[in-house]
Amino acid sequence: MNPDMIDITRASLARGYDVLILTNAMRPMMRKSMKAGLLELNAAYPGKLTLRISVDHWSEELHNKERGKDAFARTLEGMQWLRDNNITMAVAGRTVWGETDEASRAGYAALYAKHNFKIDAYNPGITVLFPEMDETVDVPEITTACWGILNKSPDAVMCSNSRMVVKRKGADKPAVLACTLLPYSEEFELGHSLEEAEGSVQLNHPHCAKFCVLGGASCSA
Repeated sequence: MNPDMIDITRASLARGYDVLILTNAMRPMMRKSMKAGLLELNAAYPGKLTLRISVDHWSEELHNKERGKDAFARTLEGMQWLRDNNITMAVAGRTVWGETDEASRAGYAALYAKHNFKIDAYNPGITVLFPEMDETVDVPEITTACWGILNKSPDAVMCSNSRMVVKRKGADKPAVLACTLLPYSEEFELGHSLEEAEGSVQLNHPHCAKFCVLGGASCSA
Protein backbone atom coordinates (compact mmCIF):
# COMPACT_ATOMS: atom_id res chain seq x y z
CA MET A 1 0.00 0.00 0.00
CA ASN A 2 3.01 2.29 0.45
CA PRO A 3 3.79 3.68 -3.02
CA ASP A 4 7.45 4.14 -1.99
CA MET A 5 7.86 0.53 -0.83
CA ILE A 6 10.15 -0.50 -3.67
CA ASP A 7 12.39 2.55 -3.23
CA ILE A 8 12.56 1.99 0.55
CA THR A 9 13.51 -1.65 -0.02
CA ARG A 10 16.10 -0.75 -2.65
CA ALA A 11 17.72 1.78 -0.31
CA SER A 12 18.02 -0.87 2.42
CA LEU A 13 19.32 -3.60 0.11
CA ALA A 14 21.87 -1.23 -1.43
CA ARG A 15 23.35 -0.72 2.03
CA GLY A 16 23.93 -4.43 2.43
CA TYR A 17 20.99 -5.29 4.65
CA ASP A 18 18.80 -8.36 4.40
CA VAL A 19 15.20 -7.15 4.00
CA LEU A 20 12.04 -8.79 5.29
CA ILE A 21 8.75 -7.43 3.93
CA LEU A 22 5.50 -8.33 5.67
CA THR A 23 2.57 -8.74 3.28
CA ASN A 24 -0.72 -10.53 2.74
CA ALA A 25 0.38 -11.17 -0.88
CA MET A 26 -2.92 -9.80 -2.12
CA ARG A 27 -3.81 -6.92 -4.42
CA PRO A 28 -1.37 -4.21 -3.26
CA MET A 29 1.56 -6.57 -3.84
CA MET A 30 0.11 -7.81 -7.11
CA ARG A 31 -0.05 -4.40 -8.78
CA LYS A 32 2.08 -4.22 -11.92
CA SER A 33 4.45 -1.65 -10.48
CA MET A 34 5.01 -3.66 -7.30
CA LYS A 35 5.59 -6.92 -9.15
CA ALA A 36 8.05 -5.24 -11.50
CA GLY A 37 9.89 -3.72 -8.58
CA LEU A 38 10.10 -7.01 -6.68
CA LEU A 39 11.44 -8.80 -9.74
CA GLU A 40 14.08 -6.12 -10.24
CA LEU A 41 15.20 -6.19 -6.60
CA ASN A 42 15.26 -9.97 -6.36
CA ALA A 43 17.47 -10.14 -9.43
CA ALA A 44 19.79 -7.36 -8.29
CA TYR A 45 20.16 -8.63 -4.71
CA PRO A 46 19.78 -12.44 -4.83
CA GLY A 47 19.19 -14.09 -1.48
CA LYS A 48 18.74 -10.78 0.36
CA LEU A 49 14.98 -10.28 0.07
CA THR A 50 12.27 -12.29 1.85
CA LEU A 51 8.52 -11.74 1.86
CA ARG A 52 6.70 -13.00 4.94
CA ILE A 53 3.11 -13.86 4.05
CA SER A 54 0.29 -13.63 6.58
CA VAL A 55 -1.50 -16.99 6.46
CA ASP A 56 -3.52 -16.99 9.66
CA HIS A 57 -4.32 -20.70 9.34
CA TRP A 58 -3.35 -23.41 6.91
CA SER A 59 -7.04 -24.09 6.12
CA GLU A 60 -9.10 -21.90 3.84
CA GLU A 61 -12.04 -21.94 6.26
CA LEU A 62 -10.22 -20.52 9.28
CA HIS A 63 -8.04 -18.11 7.32
CA ASN A 64 -11.14 -16.64 5.66
CA LYS A 65 -12.83 -16.45 9.06
CA GLU A 66 -10.18 -13.90 10.02
CA ARG A 67 -9.50 -12.23 6.67
CA GLY A 68 -12.81 -12.35 4.84
CA LYS A 69 -14.40 -14.21 1.95
CA ASP A 70 -11.97 -15.39 -0.77
CA ALA A 71 -8.93 -13.99 1.07
CA PHE A 72 -7.23 -17.39 1.18
CA ALA A 73 -7.51 -17.84 -2.59
CA ARG A 74 -6.13 -14.36 -3.28
CA THR A 75 -3.20 -14.91 -0.92
CA LEU A 76 -2.41 -18.24 -2.59
CA GLU A 77 -2.43 -16.51 -5.97
CA GLY A 78 0.18 -14.05 -4.71
CA MET A 79 2.28 -16.82 -3.17
CA GLN A 80 2.19 -18.77 -6.42
CA TRP A 81 3.48 -15.72 -8.26
CA LEU A 82 6.32 -15.37 -5.74
CA ARG A 83 7.09 -19.09 -6.08
CA ASP A 84 7.17 -18.92 -9.87
CA ASN A 85 9.58 -15.99 -9.74
CA ASN A 86 11.90 -17.56 -7.13
CA ILE A 87 11.30 -14.91 -4.50
CA THR A 88 12.01 -16.25 -1.02
CA MET A 89 8.94 -16.64 1.19
CA ALA A 90 8.27 -17.11 4.88
CA VAL A 91 4.88 -17.36 6.59
CA ALA A 92 3.28 -15.80 9.66
CA GLY A 93 0.47 -17.81 11.23
CA ARG A 94 -1.52 -17.58 14.44
CA THR A 95 -2.05 -19.86 17.42
CA VAL A 96 -5.57 -18.76 18.32
CA TRP A 97 -7.12 -21.98 17.00
CA GLY A 98 -6.37 -24.29 19.92
CA GLU A 99 -4.16 -26.61 17.88
CA THR A 100 -0.91 -28.04 19.16
CA ASP A 101 2.25 -26.66 17.59
CA GLU A 102 2.86 -30.05 16.00
CA ALA A 103 -0.60 -30.23 14.42
CA SER A 104 -0.42 -26.67 13.16
CA ARG A 105 2.99 -27.15 11.54
CA ALA A 106 1.83 -30.39 9.93
CA GLY A 107 -1.08 -28.48 8.40
CA TYR A 108 1.22 -25.80 7.00
CA ALA A 109 3.60 -28.46 5.70
CA ALA A 110 0.75 -30.10 3.79
CA LEU A 111 -0.30 -26.73 2.34
CA TYR A 112 3.25 -26.00 1.20
CA ALA A 113 3.65 -29.44 -0.34
CA LYS A 114 0.35 -29.14 -2.21
CA HIS A 115 1.46 -25.89 -3.87
CA ASN A 116 5.19 -26.64 -4.11
CA PHE A 117 6.09 -23.73 -1.86
CA LYS A 118 9.71 -23.90 -0.71
CA ILE A 119 8.89 -22.93 2.87
CA ASP A 120 10.02 -24.87 5.94
CA ALA A 121 6.98 -25.52 8.14
CA TYR A 122 9.10 -26.82 11.01
CA ASN A 123 11.55 -23.92 11.24
CA PRO A 124 10.01 -21.42 13.71
CA GLY A 125 11.96 -18.61 12.07
CA ILE A 126 10.46 -19.39 8.66
CA THR A 127 6.93 -20.42 9.64
CA VAL A 128 6.32 -18.15 12.60
CA LEU A 129 3.27 -19.05 14.70
CA PHE A 130 2.51 -15.92 16.67
CA PRO A 131 1.07 -16.25 20.17
CA GLU A 132 -2.04 -14.22 20.86
CA MET A 133 -1.66 -10.92 22.66
CA ASP A 134 -3.95 -10.41 25.65
CA GLU A 135 -3.01 -7.69 28.14
CA THR A 136 -5.51 -9.08 30.67
CA VAL A 137 -3.65 -12.39 31.03
CA ASP A 138 -1.39 -12.67 34.05
CA VAL A 139 2.14 -13.47 32.91
CA PRO A 140 5.36 -14.13 34.86
CA GLU A 141 7.75 -11.26 35.46
CA ILE A 142 10.75 -11.26 33.14
CA THR A 143 14.12 -11.04 34.88
CA THR A 144 17.69 -11.45 33.67
CA ALA A 145 17.60 -15.01 35.04
CA CYS A 146 15.02 -15.92 32.39
CA TRP A 147 17.64 -16.03 29.65
CA GLY A 148 19.46 -18.92 31.28
CA ILE A 149 16.26 -20.72 32.29
CA LEU A 150 14.85 -20.51 28.77
CA ASN A 151 18.21 -21.06 27.07
CA LYS A 152 17.68 -17.88 25.07
CA SER A 153 19.79 -14.82 24.41
CA PRO A 154 18.67 -11.20 24.73
CA ASP A 155 19.87 -10.82 21.14
CA ALA A 156 16.89 -12.95 20.06
CA VAL A 157 14.44 -10.24 21.13
CA MET A 158 13.83 -7.72 18.37
CA CYS A 159 14.06 -4.64 20.59
CA SER A 160 17.68 -5.49 21.40
CA ASN A 161 18.80 -4.72 17.87
CA SER A 162 15.95 -3.16 15.88
CA ARG A 163 13.83 -0.02 15.93
CA MET A 164 10.64 1.13 14.23
CA VAL A 165 10.35 4.65 12.85
CA VAL A 166 6.86 6.14 12.56
CA LYS A 167 5.50 9.57 11.79
CA ARG A 168 2.21 10.01 13.55
CA LYS A 169 -0.57 11.96 11.87
CA GLY A 170 -0.14 15.63 12.69
CA ALA A 171 3.30 15.17 14.30
CA ASP A 172 6.13 17.55 13.45
CA LYS A 173 8.76 14.82 13.23
CA PRO A 174 9.07 11.03 13.27
CA ALA A 175 9.41 9.03 16.47
CA VAL A 176 11.62 6.00 17.06
CA LEU A 177 9.98 3.09 18.87
CA ALA A 178 11.42 -0.02 20.47
CA CYS A 179 8.69 -2.40 19.36
CA THR A 180 6.23 -2.84 16.52
CA LEU A 181 3.69 -4.34 18.93
CA LEU A 182 3.61 -1.40 21.33
CA PRO A 183 3.35 1.71 19.14
CA TYR A 184 1.08 3.52 21.61
CA SER A 185 2.95 2.79 24.86
CA GLU A 186 4.88 5.93 25.76
CA GLU A 187 7.60 4.09 27.67
CA PHE A 188 8.65 2.39 24.44
CA GLU A 189 9.06 5.66 22.52
CA LEU A 190 12.81 6.33 22.51
CA GLY A 191 13.17 9.76 20.95
CA HIS A 192 13.27 11.27 17.49
CA SER A 193 16.53 9.88 16.14
CA LEU A 194 18.26 6.51 15.93
CA GLU A 195 21.08 7.93 18.05
CA GLU A 196 18.64 8.77 20.84
CA ALA A 197 17.13 5.29 20.58
CA GLU A 198 20.35 3.36 21.19
CA GLY A 199 19.68 2.94 24.91
CA SER A 200 18.44 -0.18 26.67
CA VAL A 201 14.80 -1.28 26.65
CA GLN A 202 13.01 -2.52 29.76
CA LEU A 203 10.90 -5.65 29.25
CA ASN A 204 8.12 -4.37 31.48
CA HIS A 205 5.02 -4.94 29.37
CA PRO A 206 2.90 -8.14 29.41
CA HIS A 207 3.55 -8.55 25.68
CA CYS A 208 7.29 -8.76 26.37
CA ALA A 209 6.73 -11.95 28.33
CA LYS A 210 3.70 -13.43 26.59
CA PHE A 211 4.73 -12.70 23.01
CA CYS A 212 8.49 -12.35 22.72
CA VAL A 213 10.34 -14.00 25.60
CA LEU A 214 8.04 -16.81 26.74
CA GLY A 215 5.98 -16.97 23.54
CA GLY A 216 9.09 -17.23 21.37
CA ALA A 217 7.66 -15.07 18.60
CA SER A 218 9.91 -13.08 16.33
CA CYS A 219 9.13 -10.08 14.15
CA SER A 220 12.36 -10.51 12.21
CA ALA A 221 13.55 -13.30 9.96
